Amino acid sequence: MSANPVLWNLDERGVATVTLNRPEVNNAYDAGLIGGVLQAMDDLGSKPNLRVVVLKGNGKHFQAGADLKWINGVRPKSPEENEAVSRATFEAVQRLNTLPIPTVALVQGGCFGGGTGIISACDVVIAADNALFSITEVRWGLTAAIIIPQLCDAIGVRQVRRYALTGERFGAEDARRIGLVHEVVPLADLETSGAKVVEQLLANGPQALAETKALAMESSFGGMSVEDDAYARLVRMHAAKRQTSEASEGLASFAEKRAASWGASNA
Repeated sequence: MSANPVLWNLDERGVATVTLNRPEVNNAYDAGLIGGVLQAMDDLGSKPNLRVVVLKGNGKHFQAGADLKWINGVRPKSPEENEAVSRATFEAVQRLNTLPIPTVALVQGGCFGGGTGIISACDVVIAADNALFSITEVRWGLTAAIIIPQLCDAIGVRQVRRYALTGERFGAEDARRIGLVHEVVPLADLETSGAKVVEQLLANGPQALAETKALAMESSFGGMSVEDDAYARLVRMHAAKRQTSEASEGLASFAEKRAASWGASNA
């Protein structure tokens, strides 16, 4: 098990690399990884020379969504504890979304559930040709409430209505077609392609970048602040759904490697 679920470093140019570091579970998020992302944002926010943030996943996969074993452990706890978990998850995504610094995500392998929300909150997304995507929550009787705003910004309501309802998997080229990623490159070229985008960003005025991003966020679905009623409603919805009998069945089906009751054949 990884000692540090999130790693980061900052080079002399002001380029930070933040790496999700739970490869043994395909970088699925739990309380430790969420806390690590928030701590990394706090630490980097104190660096006056910060210019660009590059987000990566260690191992074969970028990010596999929520650690469902962890979710199943959270589910029986009090509504207040469940809301606190959902609030921290939402805040981690929103910190990326509203960071006044350009963010670049490099995606390889699986990017599922919350992982799609993470990349939707980044400014530039480059995917390897082996990347595979899915907004998986409905399969487990859960809702993607806290990442729906970012997904609507990235791919539009029409595409969200397909992919968040079907939970189907789709490849890198389809992800580019619908706007979830900007560019698809061979896996061997992922780092090089990311470096080219970073160089382009570093050629631009830092204040101009921050102002341009802020203006774009003003008209976005995901531009809500943590004080907004809409934010609170999403957190409550996300937490409450986790405690339903439907979620219990969905998580049990995952743990038991079987079809959920609603997916079983009636023949």
